[in-house]
Amino acid sequence: MHSWEQFDKSTPELARFGFVRLHGQVAYLATVRRDGQPRLHPVTPLIGHGHLYLFMEPTSPKGHDLQRGSGYCLHSAVADTTGSNGEFQVSGSARLIEDEEIRERVSDLSPYKPEDETILFELSVDRALSTVYTHTGAERKHWRAHR
Repeated sequence: MHSWEQFDKSTPELARFGFVRLHGQVAYLATVRRDGQPRLHPVTPLIGHGHLYLFMEPTSPKGHDLQRGSGYCLHSAVADTTGSNGEFQVSGSARLIEDEEIRERVSDLSPYKPEDETILFELSVDRALSTVYTHTGAERKHWRAHR
């Protein structure tokens, strides 16, 4: 499992771009349902202490997908139809975090107060991609974890 910290050390400029577009912002999480169909939900990712996290309701279908081993793709929201603030996406796998000390540290990063019953996932960072739109077209940067 590759952490946000490993991603940041490998490509700090791309990690900073992703942090601004994801941390505490609405983003879209794609998972795969048990029947193989895609599932898409808005979420609020949190980045800190070298890791990428998500709180969610324990009954959430997306949480069940992640606990079952579904990979994920997380895509930042865009500001407008021109994509003026750029796009960022990251993908990998998830791990349920049950450690109360970690949960408290992550809760402190959050712009909202996670409810006691929410569950916490750490998301690995296996791939990342940014797209910035300029007058000359789309500029993309890619990163992939070494296996």
